Amino acid sequence: MSKGRVLVAMSGGIDSSVAALLLHEQGYELVGITMKTWDYSTSGSSSKETSCCSLDSINDARNLAVSLGFPHYIVDIRDEFDSFIISNFVDEYLSGRTPNPCVLCNTHIKWDALLKRAEQLDCQYIATGHYAQIKSQNGRYYLSKAVDEWKDQTYMLWGISQKNLARTLLPLGKFKKDEIKEMARQRGFKELANKRESYEICFVPDNDYRGFLKNKIAGLEEKLAGGKFVSTAGEVLGTHKGYPFYTIGQRKGLEIAFGHPMYVLDIQSDTNTVVLGTRDELYKKELEVRDFTLSKYTQLPDNLEVITKIRYKDKGTLSRLTNKDGKIHVEFYEAVSAIAPGQSAVFYENDDLIGGGFIV
Repeated sequence: MSKGRVLVAMSGGIDSSVAALLLHEQGYELVGITMKTWDYSTSGSSSKETSCCSLDSINDARNLAVSLGFPHYIVDIRDEFDSFIISNFVDEYLSGRTPNPCVLCNTHIKWDALLKRAEQLDCQYIATGHYAQIKSQNGRYYLSKAVDEWKDQTYMLWGISQKNLARTLLPLGKFKKDEIKEMARQRGFKELANKRESYEICFVPDNDYRGFLKNKIAGLEEKLAGGKFVSTAGEVLGTHKGYPFYTIGQRKGLEIAFGHPMYVLDIQSDTNTVVLGTRDELYKKELEVRDFTLSKYTQLPDNLEVITKIRYKDKGTLSRLTNKDGKIHVEFYEAVSAIAPGQSAVFYENDDLIGGGFIV
């Protein structure tokens, strides 16, 4: 007897493929779906299609579905992706911030697109190959870190709503990556186990976001070249290529010599100014977040102690959260380096994710 009908997102990579294999073995009735989000022919990149949207990856997903005997569909969401994710990516850099496209995509594109198609295909659940676990308590659904903490992806999933979490299955959360690879080998999918993984942003496969911006906005570099590098005291230190081409904490590529390391401290889009300073000046003890989502709690307990992560591979820092004028104020017990507006701050109690938001 089937345990339920599940729409499983299949990129063609090992993680989503093993997620489908595990659910199939557990007795779920599966429907596979591959979402085409990006057209490499419009990217201006010379890189090969090695990401989730390539024809090879789509064929790999379909072949696995055929071998296991369940239907597979391809859904073209390029227009939605371009109008929301790509536009936001460009707008954030033009506003002097550092965007978090994977967070937005998971929250507003992938999960919404999956649940929309799940309704159409009479599926009770959706499933992905993300490394995270879902728990419930007091009628609330929330994420908890994966057993494999190095692969844990809860940082990228903080924006998923309660109603979406309630219908999500994440079968990989209880396993290490090496175990996932071994599962693929044992089931006769050796090529899958050896498949190269992509760690870049899917629409910037060569990891050159500056080139991507130049390709999207004609004349951007020419328009903004010659902006000022300044010190924290306002002293002009030199000129730069344009503020969108720099990120908070950047040291290399400044193309200006000081005799000691200097770092990007602030980006002022309105005046095309980039503020530079020493490593010590990168450290701060507080930040605020906007557009936050809470999952474990209906309301944020005041003065709550948490571990706050300000980037994906951040180990996290003990901090205190308070509500402040519709935002969450974060006070770190130890100063943290390179807080970048536009990135996500994500809050944990032990391994449980309680929420997150975008850094102001």
